[in-house]
Amino acid sequence: MGMEEYAIVLDYLPQGHHSGDKPVYKREPVAYAMGEEFLTLIELVPRKGVSLAPHERVYIGKDERDKIEYIKKRAEYDDLTSAAKSELPYAVDEVVTKNEARFIEFFNESQAVSTRLHRLELLPGIGKKLMWEIITERKEPFKSFEDISKRIKSLPDPKKLVVKRILSEMEGGERKLGKGKYKIFVAPPPSRGPR
Repeated sequence: MGMEEYAIVLDYLPQGHHSGDKPVYKREPVAYAMGEEFLTLIELVPRKGVSLAPHERVYIGKDERDKIEYIKKRAEYDDLTSAAKSELPYAVDEVVTKNEARFIEFFNESQAVSTRLHRLELLPGIGKKLMWEIITERKEPFKSFEDISKRIKSLPDPKKLVVKRILSEMEGGERKLGKGKYKIFVAPPPSRGPR
């Protein structure tokens, strides 16, 4: 698995974290962001003098970065500020919309996880009956979210299910149900510390 190339800014703290023992003058500005490819939550340190805005797309790859000094760490959902948490659903929706083909492939290619559970059932609201309807209908591959909703009347908004599942994976949801151990969309890239 590769590294994130681009991230979407969720929140920018020009004065750094308000918690901790560091005096204000020693704090560094930070931004919370979500990687576009692996949907990883990350904490970034912007270059000196750079201000970031929510939903701004920033380059964080290996080459020269114009706005980001380094990636401080991989963040957990609970690390995010309340502003970052409120922006997250919009950023996820944006990535799912932009990469529709990737998520349509999930509907077309998904296989069973075990003898009792299919990957399609990991989407909220999809049970055995709907799963079989999708499998039967995908003999002719789906082309878009709109195509799915036209052909499967009981699934009016498949994109919404994907967004809900991604948010659930980020939040650590469904652990109590036993389905939370399966990550189908959110995958952290290898952690190597600050880069």
